[in-house]
Amino acid sequence: MLLSNEEVLRYSRHLIMPEVGVPGQERLKQSSVLIIGAGGLGSPCSMYLAAAGVGKLGLVDFDVVDLTNLQRQILHSTADVTRSKLESARETLEGLNGQIEIVTHEAPLSSSNALEILADYDLVIDGTDNFPTRYLVNDACVLLGKPNVYGSIFRFDGQVSVFNHDDGPCYRCLYPEPPPPGMVPSCAEGGVLGILPGVIGTLQATEAIKLLVGIGDSLAGRLLLFDALALKFRELKLRKDPDCPVCSENPTVTELIDYAQFCGVVADAEEACALGPNNILATDLSERLGANEEPLVLLDVREPHEAMICQIAGSKLMPLSQLPQLVNQLNSEDEHVVYCHHGVRSMDALRFLRTCGFGKVRNLAGGITAWATIVDPEMPVY
Repeated sequence: MLLSNEEVLRYSRHLIMPEVGVPGQERLKQSSVLIIGAGGLGSPCSMYLAAAGVGKLGLVDFDVVDLTNLQRQILHSTADVTRSKLESARETLEGLNGQIEIVTHEAPLSSSNALEILADYDLVIDGTDNFPTRYLVNDACVLLGKPNVYGSIFRFDGQVSVFNHDDGPCYRCLYPEPPPPGMVPSCAEGGVLGILPGVIGTLQATEAIKLLVGIGDSLAGRLLLFDALALKFRELKLRKDPDCPVCSENPTVTELIDYAQFCGVVADAEEACALGPNNILATDLSERLGANEEPLVLLDVREPHEAMICQIAGSKLMPLSQLPQLVNQLNSEDEHVVYCHHGVRSMDALRFLRTCGFGKVRNLAGGITAWATIVDPEMPVY
């Protein structure tokens, strides 16, 4: 038996279940799992896999712990703020189970390193929060023949599935093309219920353990949808796309590509550069508001519940979702500065106002977060 007496005691609740038993626990001990992201999804997933006795856990991240993370990223504590997420994660996981191996990869996952990193693991858990990395993880898993346990979260909704397993579909079979840049807001823009990644990340860990032990029915070919507000699960059947560019019999993608370009991130950055003169820095806006120059109109295009947190004095609240109905209240001859949380929605507002004939519109670069950080440090940041 590969298990020590201490391990027998630690995992005894597994061992007395015939579905797992000694053989299943030994398989877990000999298994390796790579988790992409030590954040919301990676936190509960890594902790439960460590507790379950997966022999080797790999973590990929390159971020530091921020105070805003602590609402949901339970790997980290208040004392870890500004620390490397991987340092914090390693400390937590080793404290939970010092008998397993923790391997950290502190670098952005990219086309140049993904195949090398993923090659050493039996399966991959996708805990990412952006489309370029999701497509990168999917394609790398297909090329290497490894299962991809997928999860995503936004506001009150989550999704879980297993891709590239048991001749099932891959992520591209479900989403052949990424959405246009800025079309799907991030959790930083739209928010996320703190407990939601706990639900979804735990489901990902469950699927991983089932695959490693070889028990139960996996989510391959199924997409599990979770609505936290209604506390309901729904399931969608997924089919393998016979024309999938990656996992079909005649794939057109046979090596990793430039995923930022594929998802339009590069084009979006170039567009932002082209619109550079239409941006205004927080310091310049502050000077302008304090000078006796021609007045300007500050437009806050966030939602009302966000404006309750903080707002630049003298702003006019016009949520982006209502701007088409409210634009007639504005004078196109006035000079306007639009702002939101980080500057994404306000750029959309700028484009819309330009199409309506507003020639003097600028976007507050970095949004109200930049204003609070640079101009008004007493303003709350969220």
